[in-house]
Amino acid sequence: MTPTPREPSTTPKTQEALDARDALAAALSRAGVQLPAMDIRSPWPDEREGEASYALVHLGVCSAPVAHALAEVILNGLAR
Repeated sequence: MTPTPREPSTTPKTQEALDARDALAAALSRAGVQLPAMDIRSPWPDEREGEASYALVHLGVCSAPVAHALAEVILNGLAR
């Protein structure tokens, strides 16, 4: 049996990272760019509360054409 990926427990910091991930994915999608492996990660739990004190948006890896498309989108935004 293959384990299924699961979202970390939803804390305020985890929810903030989920919202940021979703906003970035939507913006990139509107610009025609899709990063295939975006997720969030909580590096380690806060020992005092037993939950993560922050979470990171992990952008994953992408192909060279996707990296070029992302660079183009960023440069086009800078040119405004």
